[in-house]
Amino acid sequence: MNTPEDIINLFELEQAARTKMGNQTAWDYYASGAMDEITLRENRQSYERIFLRPRMLVDVSQRDLSTKVLGQKVDMPILIAPTAFQKLAHADGELGTIKAANRCGTIMCLSTLATSSIEEVGAQADNNLWFQLYVYKDREITKDLVARAKAAGAKALVVTVDSPLLGRRERDIRNRFTLPKGLTVANLSKAGLENLPDDGSGNMPGNTKESGLAAYIASLYDESLTWKDLNWIAQLSDLPLLVKGILRADDAKRAIKCGAEGIIVSNHGGRQLDTAIPTISALAMIKDAVPKDFELFVDGGIRRGSDILKALALGARAVLIGRPVLWGLAVAGSEGVDLALNLLRKELDLSMALSGVSSLKEIKRDLLVDRKDLI
Repeated sequence: MNTPEDIINLFELEQAARTKMGNQTAWDYYASGAMDEITLRENRQSYERIFLRPRMLVDVSQRDLSTKVLGQKVDMPILIAPTAFQKLAHADGELGTIKAANRCGTIMCLSTLATSSIEEVGAQADNNLWFQLYVYKDREITKDLVARAKAAGAKALVVTVDSPLLGRRERDIRNRFTLPKGLTVANLSKAGLENLPDDGSGNMPGNTKESGLAAYIASLYDESLTWKDLNWIAQLSDLPLLVKGILRADDAKRAIKCGAEGIIVSNHGGRQLDTAIPTISALAMIKDAVPKDFELFVDGGIRRGSDILKALALGARAVLIGRPVLWGLAVAGSEGVDLALNLLRKELDLSMALSGVSSLKEIKRDLLVDRKDLI
């Protein structure tokens, strides 16, 4: 497995990325979950407990993986999740990721904590950029970020609501994680908030035993954020609003009342509250509580095309992929992101054919059986 051409699945891509990155602190930042990493593991293992019940003798000679998200056509139901600090993986960073999204006919959601600015990424986007927003205590910063996202061509605003504080990521604490010299939070340079705490050489200052990112967030993010603030954010622009981080049906209903046009069912990749419910389990409960055509998305633990099939069967319009995109970047820059997305696309296509469905609209919950229901 010496070249990207040798890699045949995301698990091999992960191992190749770990070898390629070399930097253990950066790798741990991408790979780690909160505390005992139970939710991190369960996000993946929950998919493995769901079995498929395929239909036979169905004409699947022509298959269509395209769909619409917020009215926009995409070539596949696989979107790129917001992940911070992509230049830790490769110099291409977020610019490489948006170029891969263009080539693959899908949407990239850019993180507030990107190492490239919304303007830089927007200039390379093909009308396929969403912007993920963290809400700062200084509301003028929030207003400015929303206005800049709109001006840069973002097609939707994704508000993350599960991060009033950073989850306790013990690997980052042990490593005293901060950004290496030369990398910044590019979207916050205008506000003078582009740097995580460090001693000027890419290390945490003094003998402080903590994560630089945790210290940054604790000092700047708004812990008092409530539903009324979501109403305020929805009124800042005419961009469609998605809410990311919902795990409860009652919260989903509140988000809709606040103007959300979509919900991303997410536990932040297992990086916030450990033992929070796996996202695929939350998706099923939320789907039963929202209007039939309301757009739901899900992230976390998706590593196979069959996982995507299961998520769609449980009501997702599309899935978002985070860590695999970073692995692709680490291995081969922008082309590595292509590899990650296309591996999943091909596996989804095959899973559909073998399950007896030729288009996404034919994917129904009756394809699934939970392991506990098997004899």
